[in-house]
Amino acid sequence: MSDLTATVNQTKNGFHVEGYEKISYDFTFLDGVFNPENPQLAECYKRWGRVLAVTDLNVYNVYGKQIEKYFEHHGIDLKVHKTKIGEKAKTIPTFLSIVDSMTEFGIYRKEPVLVVGGGLVTDVAGFACAAYRRNTNFIRVPTTVIGLIDASVSIKVAVNYGNYKNRLGAYHAPMHTFLDFTFLRTLPTAQIRNGFAELIKISTCSHLDTFNLLDQYCEQLIETGFGRTDGAPKEVREAADKINKEGIHEMLKLETPNLHEIGLDRVIAYGHTWSPMHELVPETPLRHGHAISIDMAYSATLANDRKLISDEEHRRILNLFSRAGLSMDHPQFDEDILDKGTAAILKTRDGKLRAAVPNPIGSCTFINDIDVSELNDALRRHKELMKEYPRNGEGLEAYVDASDTGYTDNNKHEVQALEKAAEEAGSLNGNGHIHGGKVVNGESNGTNGIKKKMANGSVKGLTNGVNGYTNGAKA
Repeated sequence: MSDLTATVNQTKNGFHVEGYEKISYDFTFLDGVFNPENPQLAECYKRWGRVLAVTDLNVYNVYGKQIEKYFEHHGIDLKVHKTKIGEKAKTIPTFLSIVDSMTEFGIYRKEPVLVVGGGLVTDVAGFACAAYRRNTNFIRVPTTVIGLIDASVSIKVAVNYGNYKNRLGAYHAPMHTFLDFTFLRTLPTAQIRNGFAELIKISTCSHLDTFNLLDQYCEQLIETGFGRTDGAPKEVREAADKINKEGIHEMLKLETPNLHEIGLDRVIAYGHTWSPMHELVPETPLRHGHAISIDMAYSATLANDRKLISDEEHRRILNLFSRAGLSMDHPQFDEDILDKGTAAILKTRDGKLRAAVPNPIGSCTFINDIDVSELNDALRRHKELMKEYPRNGEGLEAYVDASDTGYTDNNKHEVQALEKAAEEAGSLNGNGHIHGGKVVNGESNGTNGIKKKMANGSVKGLTNGVNGYTNGAKA
């Protein structure tokens, strides 16, 4: 949540406005958030006597009955919007389907939406809340390792557009985030591995003690769902709890002074220099953790070339990725993608590369003074090194599948309809970006023309939800 304090002063030629926004939100570690004996979440909705929950379909299939019984026990009416969100379904049509459910529910200005799911769900639903009446509250209950460790920490919410990750979004803090690691009991191993990459990210560049624990317990952490499965050794559970809490705390310490990313040298951007480009390149996209692992492994090779990390440290990082079954290379991670990724990130980072690399493990430096030849030389050396590793450095279960709801159901027709409407409303340049300015049927920039198409249903799926789903029910 946020509050704004501002002043207005008259100047010689007009007025000067100066404001300061206070952002406050809480994290609560709570095993069994939907256990009726734990009233903490229900108390957030007592005032309203009802709740609109946006949740991942896979999560609902496993925990739906438990969620329903929880709110029934506490006398709170529950309405559920079940959605299918994958990286290729992290789109405006999916976003609009959530907005439709908020409208149908009749959400009040300060009434919080409950968002239950992984990082993709919290990203898109959070963006819907940011956009709805420009500021609607929400509460997060993340259910995956990435959701718990990474997405829950940030206040960034977004959708993808075209082939660009998180191109449309906002900074919108939740009221509260409940961190329940018992969800990892039922999380597929591929998803545990996927989230493991985020912990390598933060520890390699900022927290040596956590890196050492990941290195010590790597295989056991993945096999036991971070110590949450039945029969997991107590030692592993204790190590996992320490890793998770310290990882989240470290992320918060790095993120909170820079919530709106005004500062562009970001330690937690390790692994996010070239991955935003190559993650979506394959027809079946890479899982996010694998995409950033390729970026991190290559960045480690680059750091080693520059003597920022020793040969021993370099191998230690690569060996940890390999032991975890995470990707360190991909056939389509080539010089062309490297060049395109560099060009794209320079725009995002205001003309500088700002590539975060370890220097040494547990600390970070940023590379800016580099040219194409050095990048390509490092890539060629990296690919030679990958021949020494299983599968030539490719990861296990690296590509999305049915456990990633919405990945194979990617709203292709809805996205194409939306882009067609935008093209008719304005004009598109060669990269598919709207540059507008054209008057269509007397409508400035074509904005009202798009609204008319949405209103009369000619843009399929925009007003009635994604693939005909509204509030989780088939239309």
